[in-house]
Amino acid sequence: MPHIPGLRSPYDKVGGIVYFGRMLDKIRLNALGELPADYASFVGEKPGVFDRRCLHFLGVRYDDLVKRTLEGGTDEEILDWVFDHGGQPDDEEIEVWNGFMAKRGWRDESHDRLIFRLNEAGLSPDGNIATMFDFIDADEGRPIRKG
Repeated sequence: MPHIPGLRSPYDKVGGIVYFGRMLDKIRLNALGELPADYASFVGEKPGVFDRRCLHFLGVRYDDLVKRTLEGGTDEEILDWVFDHGGQPDDEEIEVWNGFMAKRGWRDESHDRLIFRLNEAGLSPDGNIATMFDFIDADEGRPIRKG
């Protein structure tokens, strides 16, 4: 999949939280009809989708977040709304969340899925792409982040 304008890396943080900004980007792009069709199966509250994990972590429903996001405002304003309507994790919970998400696919039960996705995308499973976040960045044409 080529680079998608307006869709940031899952590593990018909003309020110190990885992935949240990417989920907002997907909501906005989808509303504009600019989210590639291949991404439709990776949005919302479907099992195994990173959106679902993020929504659960923050304690909000996808439909509610979509509505709030499309009302406008900065990512930080939307995150403040999430904290008011869901939950506000403390610094340690954010640290655990970020570590868990950033390492998905590395020596865990989703490793086989990572290898499948690498093969499906024609990328080498040589160990350079060690996590699902690495895969997403490589698949979308961004350099792999090291450390």
